[in-house]
Amino acid sequence: MNVVIPKSAPRRRVGWRLAAYVLGALLVLVLALMWWFDSEPGLFDPVKEARAGLPAGNTRLVEGYTTVATLKRVADTLLHKRGGYLSNDVMPPGVFMDNMPNWEFGVLVQVRDLTRALRNDFSRSQTQSVEDPDLQEADPLFHYANDRWIFVSTESRYRQGISRLDGYLERLVDGDPYNAQFYARADNLADWLAVVEKRLGSLSQRLSASVGRVQADVDLAGDPAATQTKPTPPLREVRTSWWQIDDVFYEARGATWALIHLLKAVEHDFASVLANKNAGPSLAQIIRELEQTQAAIWSPMILNGRGFGFFANHSLVMANFISRANAAIIDLRDLLQRG
Repeated sequence: MNVVIPKSAPRRRVGWRLAAYVLGALLVLVLALMWWFDSEPGLFDPVKEARAGLPAGNTRLVEGYTTVATLKRVADTLLHKRGGYLSNDVMPPGVFMDNMPNWEFGVLVQVRDLTRALRNDFSRSQTQSVEDPDLQEADPLFHYANDRWIFVSTESRYRQGISRLDGYLERLVDGDPYNAQFYARADNLADWLAVVEKRLGSLSQRLSASVGRVQADVDLAGDPAATQTKPTPPLREVRTSWWQIDDVFYEARGATWALIHLLKAVEHDFASVLANKNAGPSLAQIIRELEQTQAAIWSPMILNGRGFGFFANHSLVMANFISRANAAIIDLRDLLQRG
């Protein structure tokens, strides 16, 4: 018996095969782009970069220039690193990635905190002084939602924030003492470090909770008259979900990457203040501790071993470096606040 094969069958097979090839090629392309985009920017020299960005005719880095220029460079890196800004992507490969968006959020938090410190403290001589107009606008621009891709996109708001920082930077070096100022004082630096201290403390706690542990309730410790809205048990188990621990890890990587550069810039701009308190070595040690957090990751994934178990626990290693740096920041802030 002869079987008659419809003439359209070979065409259908060719069509399915072609579609499979196209989908396979697209999959390979997306995976390649994910690998390419999932690369953290390297470290740079804040003082060298600040000198390179001085306007023509200016040869001296005035107080505050290095700090603001570094903040601007860190914010600019969010938008122009390899792959661009990924946190608000709705198309492949960015929509499938979570490590780099969490890294970006860690950097963004530090950008927001220092911009607010510039607005409230570093650019003002006293509480009753007038806010700097550029910093007054830059602060809310960087606090815009970090995941908006349309009406108005996150990138456009952050570009406006960078532009406002640039405006403040230009006025710092224009020679007009009434146009813009940066006050390198011990109290201003201590106030910003207090915020950094809280950020690092939170990251350290979340990283350390990767193995789960019982924690005593110390929320009201030290103040017998203190109260809180809702009562909490005296002991509670604190644990970061296995599904979230790599998110916290990369957020910490981003935050510490930004802090390394910002602290190096502060080390330059506040050199006389630090020397007067003999605090230069303390800040240098903080930077060295944070630099350890940027070591290369040789494992293909973030391991979450239990304490002294067989497998490594990258979160605990990161928490160790952050805790050491945070303890040193607490000591440094205490030193700056002494008369």
